[in-house]
Parts: sequence; structure tokens; C-alpha cells
Amino acid sequence: MINKEFFKNAEEVANERGITVEDVYETLKKMLINSYKKLTGNTSCRVEIKPERNEVLLFSVKKVVETLSEEQNEDDYEEILVEDAKKIKASAKVGDLLEEVVNIKDFTRTQVSAGKSVYTQSLRTIERQKAYNHFKALEDEMVVATISNIGDKFIALDLGYNVSATLPLTELLPNDNLQIGDTIRVYVKKVEETTKDPKVYISRTDRNLVTRLMENYIPEIKEGIIEIKGIARDPGDRSKIALYSNDDKVDAIGSCVGEQGARIREIVNALGGEKVDLYKWSENPDELIANSLQPASVTKVLSVDPKTKSSVVVVPDEHLSLAIGKAGQNVRLAVQSCGWKIDIMPVSEAYEKGLLI
Repeated sequence: MINKEFFKNAEEVANERGITVEDVYETLKKMLINSYKKLTGNTSCRVEIKPERNEVLLFSVKKVVETLSEEQNEDDYEEILVEDAKKIKASAKVGDLLEEVVNIKDFTRTQVSAGKSVYTQSLRTIERQKAYNHFKALEDEMVVATISNIGDKFIALDLGYNVSATLPLTELLPNDNLQIGDTIRVYVKKVEETTKDPKVYISRTDRNLVTRLMENYIPEIKEGIIEIKGIARDPGDRSKIALYSNDDKVDAIGSCVGEQGARIREIVNALGGEKVDLYKWSENPDELIANSLQPASVTKVLSVDPKTKSSVVVVPDEHLSLAIGKAGQNVRLAVQSCGWKIDIMPVSEAYEKGLLI
């Protein structure tokens, strides 16, 4: 039932299931205790595992008594009369715990079968719990997944720990051209414990994926030197990010762009070509609002109302369409990322209304 092969394979079993060798040994103990219970009706035993000697020992544990109890629970110590105990150990006395080696080979085929069932189920339970704990700790984080299958409406992803997840095609980015075996970065939105494997909800379109990518590729963000103060996203098309440096010597925009654009290029590639606009955050509303509309130039910021967080922004006539963006995208992402409502007005209109002199 247990031989050298068990110890040889224990580490392999542990690696395959994402658990430890100690977990495998503890599961074996449960199996032997269960088999002993089938044999005797109680769990009064002890298991000792010695991997260095390829040895597993099962001991019955009996309490030496003067008179046997009329009733016993399965978790109570098995009892043995003192006179019988002395035949095994001459010095035995009432109250002692007497241990004897149980020959595992004496278990019946039924007991062995039941034990193996407990062993397999216990391993699976540990595996599921470890997987749940692992992914629960990764909620609101980014993970790398491998594509295992591509269907008509979903793609199946291998997340590791023998856990898979499905991603609706609607959650993919327009430029995601994926094949089975490819790896992609996904954002873990939520993890639920189930009677089977943990259910992991993932996304490619969540704006937090951009945040985690920025942290991954830009050490200054991970270390807190640079902060992401605001972010807005049209998944697969464009993101707009407000950055602030806590160190006057560190240029927030330059650090995130990287030498010759290397850092921001990595992020854009990970997002399937999605454009990423970066601008400098400011505590000064006029400056912040003007920065948020980049790449458009701003002539003047008017009517800044802190109570309603609204403003009117005057831009050169030739920059009006750039400031608004296609289908209003630029101004919409600016509003979402900076937190201010922005009404845009061309210079010519501002002069007509007497707002500019």
C-alpha cells in the first residue's frame, strides 16, 4: 500500500497540485487514520512518517484502565485493561498510554480502498483551498495567463494552480490577435470560493489593468515616487493618465515614457496597441484642466467653479477638434481622469462674447 515509490512521487504530486510535500504527508496520515477507524471503530492511533527511511509507521494508542467503560466515542482513546497491558509492557499502569505498531498490511481491501478515496479527496481539497487562497490574494492585481482554448464566444485561460478561467470575447481588446498557447496579461476582478475550483473573474478591458501595467513596467510608480492621480480608458483605443511626482528631481512624464519611449511602448504593446496619453497632475485647477486636454493647446481656462467642479476652456480655433477629439473622446477622457467638468470654446467665440480682451 505504501512503498518507496510513494516517497519518490510525493514531491511530483505536490508540484502538480500546487501544494507542499508536507501537505501530501498530512493527507497520508488522514488516510491511515481513516483506515484504522474502519478496522477498529475509532481514531485512537498515531502516524509517524520518516521520508529519509522511506518508512511509515502506524501506532494504535490505548489507554490503560482498571475497568472498561460501558460506552466510548470514536474520538476517545481505545481502552485496554491493565492486566492485558502488562503482557505487552510489564511496567504499564493505569492511566498510561500504550502504543503498539499496527501492520498496515493487515488492512482489508475494502479498508485500503476507502483509505485511498480519503487520500485522493483530501489532496483535492487542499489543492482547491490553496488555489483559492492564492487567487483571493491576487484580487485587484494583474496576472499572466496562458490561452488553452478559443471558442466562438469565450477563450479559456490557464491561470496556474490547476485553475482555469473563461474570458468573453467582448472582454478582449480589438487588436488582441491570440492563438492557443499565447500568454496575455489579465486583471483579476473578483475571486469566489465554490465547491469545486475557485471561480476567478478576469478582464482585459478594466482600467485597473492599465494601472497594474504601469506599476509593472515603471519602478517609480511601484515605489510610490510617482503617483497615478487619475485614469480614464476606452479599452483598446485610448487611455488618459494623470501623473504626479513626489520627488522634484523626478520627471513623472519622462520617467513613464522611458528612454526613447521604451517603457510606454511596453505598456502599449501589452494593451494590443492601445494609445496611452500621459499628462501632469496639478493641485492648481487651471493647470490641471489645461494639461488634461493634451495634446490640444489651451489658450485660457475660465469660470473655474470649485463647488460644481466645472470650467470653461478656451482653445485656438484650429485646436477645437483636437481638444474635443473624435466623438468627443479627448474631452470625455480628460473629464474622467481629472475630475472636472469641461466646456470647450474656440478663441473666436470667446472674443465675440467678450470673455477675452
